[in-house]
Amino acid sequence: MEGYVLGRMKRWQGSKDLVFEVIEETTHLVERTHASVAQKSARPFADVEQLAVLAQAVLAVHDTIAAGVYKSIRGVSRSVETLLDAGTELVVGEIHRTPGRAGPDLATPLRSDAQGSRSWWFDHAEGVLNGLYGDHLRERQNDLDLGMSLRRHGRILPVERAELERSLPGASGKLCVFVHGLSSTEWSWSISAGRFYGDPAVNFGSLLQADLGFTPLYVRYNSGQHISANGRLLSTLLAQLVAEYPGGVEELVLVGHSMGGLVARSAAHYGNTTGEVWVQRLRHLFCLGSPNLGAPLEQGVNLVSNLLGAVDTAGTQVPAQVLNARSAGIKDLRFGYTVDEEWYGKDPDALLEDHRQNVPFVDGVGYYFVAATITRDSMHPLGLLLGDLLVRPPSAAGHAPEPARRIPFRAGRVFSGLNHFHLTNHPQVYEAIRQCIEAAPLPSPETEE
Repeated sequence: MEGYVLGRMKRWQGSKDLVFEVIEETTHLVERTHASVAQKSARPFADVEQLAVLAQAVLAVHDTIAAGVYKSIRGVSRSVETLLDAGTELVVGEIHRTPGRAGPDLATPLRSDAQGSRSWWFDHAEGVLNGLYGDHLRERQNDLDLGMSLRRHGRILPVERAELERSLPGASGKLCVFVHGLSSTEWSWSISAGRFYGDPAVNFGSLLQADLGFTPLYVRYNSGQHISANGRLLSTLLAQLVAEYPGGVEELVLVGHSMGGLVARSAAHYGNTTGEVWVQRLRHLFCLGSPNLGAPLEQGVNLVSNLLGAVDTAGTQVPAQVLNARSAGIKDLRFGYTVDEEWYGKDPDALLEDHRQNVPFVDGVGYYFVAATITRDSMHPLGLLLGDLLVRPPSAAGHAPEPARRIPFRAGRVFSGLNHFHLTNHPQVYEAIRQCIEAAPLPSPETEE
């Protein structure tokens, strides 16, 4: 039970830290808004010569009182936080003094029928929180930061030879690594398995293992960080995996859904740049519903926040600041950034400024895309407008209007009648992946009914 309780305590500590950080930031936001409103209220009187001195005096008294109130709020908040920290340390110390108790671990199995369980809700909440504010969690070293790790049955799989041998008996030299999308966990690869296959345990990984002899591994990561940061982390993780993998790795396949496809592309680029051995084993890279040219929803949020910020009122400035607090990972989705140069030194909240670069693919690796439309007819105006509800086919396919900015995928498919999350576990999508890996002829990009 010790590991279980300590895991819960870590989540509690991270949640507690986040709550008090929110209180601190909210206090700052209210204080700035309050000061702005006070200044605007005093401005008309300051323009009247007879009232200017009195207005300044009243404003000075107001500012002094307000500063004292906000200082008191911060003081009380920090005092409560200190008391809670002391209590947490006592509990952890008591756990260490009384080890050896048995108890359940909190882990979500890779099955569609795990949805709604207590562990699923914990993992889902952490994934969403990391997606929305993961860069802030990492910056503040909050315990809720997921970092990046391989997972097996919902638990971290240490990248050590002995642990890999124990956890992966009979592992083959062919590896397929799955990278989830924004605000998700590796559980997303099990979506609708019971409905699609009649078996809640079936997913792309289990199918590739049964059909082609691949050993599937699943990544869980903090999707709120810059995509390029996660790309470098994934490259490092894969380098460690190839070095420690029992029996050696002969062939490697990367499959990324949504943001995960961009992270996989980024990892391949950085791994190739630094000459990592794992890139020499990479044969195929799949981007399933990835916003390779950008996500319209993030572009819309950027437009709205800029419009709100352009109006100098508290009722618009505050929502603009709240919207702009979304994570760096989300902002990278605006135009599909995968390397540091696309965002470093740039204003992340500038109005629809596209700095995407054409990052070259790794030679000898097959890059493929999969896209979808929610309409049965892919040419229906609604399907063309909404795509799979989050990503439109031209973005998933890398078909930029300017030929020089297009992304040169080897091939791909556009499926009709599917939404964004169907792409993680739909039988038709699996068939497309299997055909590519088997080197079966793959049609040029077209619609599959």
